[in-house]
Amino acid sequence: MKNVFKSWSMSIAFAGIGILATGCASGVKNPSGVGVTVMKADEQGFVAGTGIESQDLVRVADKMARGILSIPQIAAAQPAPSVVLEPVINETRFPINKDIFLTRIRVQLNSQAAGKVRFLARERMATLERERELKRGGQVTSSSDPNVQEFKGANFFLTGKLSSLTTRTSGGTSDYVLYSFQLIDARTSDIVWEGYDEIKKQGIVDAVYR
Repeated sequence: MKNVFKSWSMSIAFAGIGILATGCASGVKNPSGVGVTVMKADEQGFVAGTGIESQDLVRVADKMARGILSIPQIAAAQPAPSVVLEPVINETRFPINKDIFLTRIRVQLNSQAAGKVRFLARERMATLERERELKRGGQVTSSSDPNVQEFKGANFFLTGKLSSLTTRTSGGTSDYVLYSFQLIDARTSDIVWEGYDEIKKQGIVDAVYR
């Protein structure tokens, strides 16, 4: 009887060791059995809602960048005009990082427009002013005369607005989102270019956006 009990205890111990070893080797798994899926930014995933998502951002930014490059004030300008980004107005119900649209437009134009347009880093003015004062004070070297060094003025301002209409019933939620962007002449205030995109989505379960 003792031998049977001893054999049974050893079997349980080895089984426990095997389970621990397997757990350590495989790591923590998603309890639902669904792992992380790597997707392209312009793809719609299985986690989706009726609001603004990455595929909308990619599509809208691409369309706006192409539109800006197509106007004579940019395509035929010599030298390349300077553009300042102004904050995007978010009038939708979605608490998103609205300025990510302008960031993607800027990056796309800087990387693919072959110097047709230049963006001024106005959001870095405090750092730039501090650097200028260091050069003027002789604390750091400058490749040009620090006494005549000035910041460039803008030729255009690029800004946008996100607007939406939402409908809710017992059957679900419907959201229409209008993306509109403007390129404004800094001297005359003329709107030299305006582009837009729009999308409408419907869903049964409303998603939470962060």
